[in-house]
Amino acid sequence: MTEETPGFNENEKPEGPSDATTPDDAAQAAGSADKAGPAGPAAPGEELVEVGLQAQLDQAQAALNERTADLQRLQAEYQNYRRRVERDRVTVKEIAVANLLSELLPTLDDIGRARDHGELVGGFKSVAESLETVVSKMGLQQFGKEGEPFDPLVHEALMHSYAPDVTETTCVQILQPGYRIGERTIRPARVAVAEPQPGASPKGDEASDEESGGPEEG
Repeated sequence: MTEETPGFNENEKPEGPSDATTPDDAAQAAGSADKAGPAGPAAPGEELVEVGLQAQLDQAQAALNERTADLQRLQAEYQNYRRRVERDRVTVKEIAVANLLSELLPTLDDIGRARDHGELVGGFKSVAESLETVVSKMGLQQFGKEGEPFDPLVHEALMHSYAPDVTETTCVQILQPGYRIGERTIRPARVAVAEPQPGASPKGDEASDEESGGPEEG
């Protein structure tokens, strides 16, 4: 004969809720609900984040515009600097060439006088012509001719006289030719000038008197 434990029957199940779930099942269900649930309106915190991002974007754009303006200004300053340096370089070169050629002007004057007196012959003639060719290639130009109007900017009057056949102050003799490089005058032409006779009637008036038969008698 066996003893039975009171209050327990193999055919009976423990009492309790039949639909109880484990904690893992509850977590999975909550995650599925979050994924499947409809999106609601943005929270106030999300709007603040968007406003902050837009402010940062505007600030970055303003900084970019400022740096672009600085770069353009620096580029313009650099271009101006290059042009100024190039202009100064050309000016320094012209001054150096002018100083060199100024030292050669007495020699060119001697060559000119020798040519006028027929003494430019033989080997001296070849050397003189070679020198004149070189200075011409360097930009040296001679000026000053008899009969041209006197210009105090390029002529230096060493002699003065009156002449009846001129209507304005005129260069009647070139004592020393002038020289220039481009627009720069190295030495003015030294000349003798003649002015119209004081009280002489201009040639135009004389021609008018002859055509009209002379001055009218009162």
